[in-house]
Amino acid sequence: MLILLAFIIVFHITSAALLFISTIDNAWWVGDNFSTDVWRMCATNTSTCTAITDQFREYQSIQAVQAAMILSTIFCCVAFLIFILQLFRLKQGERFVLTSIIQLLSCLCVMIAASIYTDRHEELHKSNEYSFEVSEGRYGYSFVLAWIAFAFTLISGVMYLVLRKRK
Repeated sequence: MLILLAFIIVFHITSAALLFISTIDNAWWVGDNFSTDVWRMCATNTSTCTAITDQFREYQSIQAVQAAMILSTIFCCVAFLIFILQLFRLKQGERFVLTSIIQLLSCLCVMIAASIYTDRHEELHKSNEYSFEVSEGRYGYSFVLAWIAFAFTLISGVMYLVLRKRK
């Protein structure tokens, strides 16, 4: 039982780490001489970064992705804290339903963010406000980590729903 508990905790912490990395790191869309995420666009050869502001045509879509990723990260961290509290407060045989619901909300938020970015990436990167051409890029590892975090949060949310507290 202790091994299962350790696995669940490590799995949840891994999910949170993936969410933090994909939200913060600047690699949602990359090219040969640039990288961009939901916060800024950077030129790799000159190391200059430009913040994505409301001057960009698709700024509302970027804001939706930003908000959903932040909410997802917050929900994942809150779910972990609630899991620790429920670990000591639940009676034997009860399920971790509250933890599961919050973790599934985290899963939903990261899915929404990655889906919006997937759907709107062509319009996002055709904006004239970029200092150089970014439409000839490809998805970066932060984008891939967001989708992996979606899978991890979904699996852990279902795992908490099935899990019962044992002695």
